[in-house]
Amino acid sequence: MSEKSGIVILGIFAADTAYKAKRLPHIAETLMGSGFTLGPGGKGSNQAIAAARAGGKVTFISRVGNDPFGEMALAAYKAAGLKANVVKMEGVSTGAAFIFVDEVSGDNAIIVVPGAAGLIGIEDVDASRGEIEGAAIFMTQLEQPLDAAMHGLSIAKKAGVTTIFNPAPAHTIPDSIYGLCDFIVPNEVEAAELVGHAIESDEQARAAADILVKRGARAAIITLGARGALYHTAGQSEFVPAFSAGNPIDTTGAGDAFLGGFATATSEGHAAVAAIRFGCATAAIAVTRQGTAPAMPSRAEIEALLRYA
Repeated sequence: MSEKSGIVILGIFAADTAYKAKRLPHIAETLMGSGFTLGPGGKGSNQAIAAARAGGKVTFISRVGNDPFGEMALAAYKAAGLKANVVKMEGVSTGAAFIFVDEVSGDNAIIVVPGAAGLIGIEDVDASRGEIEGAAIFMTQLEQPLDAAMHGLSIAKKAGVTTIFNPAPAHTIPDSIYGLCDFIVPNEVEAAELVGHAIESDEQARAAADILVKRGARAAIITLGARGALYHTAGQSEFVPAFSAGNPIDTTGAGDAFLGGFATATSEGHAAVAAIRFGCATAAIAVTRQGTAPAMPSRAEIEALLRYA
């Protein structure tokens, strides 16, 4: 049997329309903004581009519409050097996202409409079954329908592929999904939603991670923004500090950068804590740039930060 290699990611593409302003407008209010960008986005798509730019061999499974945003997606995958198992649909628009970026802090608020990617089903997963079974890593999230995510995780798990599940955006998930996860990777907001208590301290983060592991995940990684990330298993619990690569100006896509970097390092055989450091370095660079997919750093940039941090 040939050795497993590469990363397969199931997720959505959404064109990111990002608006920078001092705050969100109230209903019936118009505010003047200070910046606008249009670019490729969607959690799965961002993670795929991040992983490819970080040096991973990536296949991305999704759907887009036959429209200009769909063309933007395919061009982004070509530029990143990843394989796009992407169905182009007629009569359905490509996904899009409204992103508010606070012009002072760089924090964000997002509304996503999945469009064509909202129709991703188990047939899309089955069409890439061979690639999933031959991969080192399978990763997915919750922007596309849950049954497709669970089907992909199940195929991967049965084939001995390492599974990474990013339960984002936060909503209720069945307990049966935890046993399919080698790594469940929520941020602190998503983890709080899953476990039903706030995560404002290291102790609360550890308690939340312990719940996720007791539900069946082999390991939990909770990303904590500027505080780094917590890695937690039944026998190990370790905080991995964040890196600084300069002034953060846009935190949109930071979690996707982390996951793309983490998946790449894991696919190359790095131990979990080393892979988390690689993911933290990836995210640290991404937040110093505008946008999501366009902000993802190259392998050389990540390695330079790890070397000199």
